[in-house]
Amino acid sequence: MTATDAAMANPSGLEIPLGKVYLVGAGPGDPELLTLKAHRLLQQCDALVYDSLVPQQLLDLVGEGCELHFVGKRRGHHSVPQPSTNAVLVELARRHECIVRLKGGDPFLFGRGGEEAAHLARHGVKAEVVPGVTAGIAAPAYVGIPVTHRKAGSSVTFVTGHEEIDKARPGVDWRGLAQSSDGLVIYMGLHNLRRIAEELVAGGLSGATPAAVIQQGTVKGQRHLVCALGELADRAEAEAFASPSIVVVGQMVAERVEGVAPEPADVEMPIPF
Repeated sequence: MTATDAAMANPSGLEIPLGKVYLVGAGPGDPELLTLKAHRLLQQCDALVYDSLVPQQLLDLVGEGCELHFVGKRRGHHSVPQPSTNAVLVELARRHECIVRLKGGDPFLFGRGGEEAAHLARHGVKAEVVPGVTAGIAAPAYVGIPVTHRKAGSSVTFVTGHEEIDKARPGVDWRGLAQSSDGLVIYMGLHNLRRIAEELVAGGLSGATPAAVIQQGTVKGQRHLVCALGELADRAEAEAFASPSIVVVGQMVAERVEGVAPEPADVEMPIPF
């Protein structure tokens, strides 16, 4: 390759790293929900960057010489800023061949995987996404709730209830969602649950609509609450539900079949629940 060719291949002029970063979904917590591809990459990676919803049992899969970096975020705990995580990934790619960025759930669903992928691309770092099982499907399943059902409508919406994540972004139109979707699966919605429920009812959704909160879905300590939407905030507060929790709203909650729910996994998290 000539100097001209090299400049065209790398117009930024930055040093091109040799390594590759895999943005890997760890699933919702139960280690047995890890994909085969994710399992293979964990066993062969040179460096691992992981968050607070990744159980210790998955960290035990990496080799002895693997370099570990914890960059967890959780309400009420010290969080590593996203720019710092981005910088760590680029720096590791300059020193290692295989880097796994392990994220709870799926990296491209409320996991900032898209932001990390774009940052890596801007810095000339090779990257590949490895999808994972998302908590929005798995947590309801672990209490027997299907997120879609023929009798319950033809649409479901996955939405974040944690509107403080990016104050520059327009707020969620809960009143609009009350009329536009047959079911809602709300990530990080517990903190704003009362306002969310009030807005949904103000938007035309009946207060009698079936709803549920699932805390610590798929892992030890999992518990759930099923009641009418109009009672959900009071009941969740009275029973001291805490994050991480998934909120489900819609007629699909009424189609719950308890007998199919798997047993939650006994795991240890980097930041205890």
